[in-house]
Parts: sequence; C-alpha cells; structure tokens
Amino acid sequence: MSDSPSIYLQITNWLKSTFLGAKPEIPTSSPDVATFIENRYLLTQAQRDWLIQEFSSLQKQNTSLQQSLREQQTQTTANTEDLFLELLEVTDALEALLNYLENNPDPSPEFCQRLPKSVGAVYRKFLSVLSKRQVLPIELQSDQPDFNFCRVVDREIRNDVEDQTITKIVRQGFLIGEKVLRPTEIITSKSEQN
Repeated sequence: MSDSPSIYLQITNWLKSTFLGAKPEIPTSSPDVATFIENRYLLTQAQRDWLIQEFSSLQKQNTSLQQSLREQQTQTTANTEDLFLELLEVTDALEALLNYLENNPDPSPEFCQRLPKSVGAVYRKFLSVLSKRQVLPIELQSDQPDFNFCRVVDREIRNDVEDQTITKIVRQGFLIGEKVLRPTEIITSKSEQN
C-alpha cells in the first residue's frame, strides 16, 4: 500500500501536465506525498471553469456527432431502399418474361421477334439503375488494351489483326466514379507461332 500515494501522484502529475500544462511541483519520490496530495490538488476557480467549458464543448461535439451519424444512417437506409425498389422493377420485368415463356412453351413468332427488344429494355433499365449510382460501363477508347481498365482472360491466334489487339469483350467492365469496380475482361490476338 506504500506505493499507492506514489502511483496516485504520478497519475495526477501526468493529468495536470497534460491537461492543465502545469509542471509537477514535487517529485513522486518525496517523503511528504500524503500531505502534498491532501493540500495541493484543489482546483482554482479558473481551472474549474476551464474544465467545465472543456466538458461542455466535448458534450456538444458528442451530441453533434451522434446526430450526424443518425442522419447518415437514415440517408443510407433511404438510399438502400430506393436501390432495392428499382432493382425490384427490373426483377418484375424479368419475372413477367419468364412467366410468359413458362406458360407458353411454344411462343408465337411475334414474341420471338420482340424478345431481343424486351430483353434489351430490361438491360437498359438495369443500366439506368446503376447509372443513378455513378456505376457506368467502361468504354474502351481503342482496340488496344488499356490494362488500367482491362484484364486479358484469353488469347486467340489471329493473323488478320495486329498482335495484342482486342478481338472480343468477354465481360463488360464498370467504373464507380473514377474507380474501376470491375475491369473489362477481353480476349486479345496473338500471331501464329511456327
């Protein structure tokens, strides 16, 4: 127990030097630590006012941060709900198409003729949902791969085009803002080797 006043003094000296900028007035090894503790650590009115002001400021910051967090959570929830509602519209269109095909195993030639347009409309709706959230397809600027936006998944022998030319897009890539969300997967040409 003889170490407790010394530990207490070390902690209070550290608190005082850290928060009040005061230097410790006696070393922690002083024999008169108990007397010092009893008489010295009374706060002046200015120190009390300063501490109250600091605590008040911290409470205001805490309240403001909590309110900001609640607002962000509410906004995130609303945005998520909007996204899901829009995706459900795409799902509804696909479901109607699948139901028709299920109920009509031998679709009419008119339906088969309209099918590419119907699927294209669903695809455009889906791209519209993504676009509202800044998710856009990567548009390649050249037939030469830009490896910032592309990933080569295969090579094919082609003598009719220059080596390393994009011959096919296997999977569309997307950007979210300026960041690559998913690179465009491509097949490139290579010369026939002897």
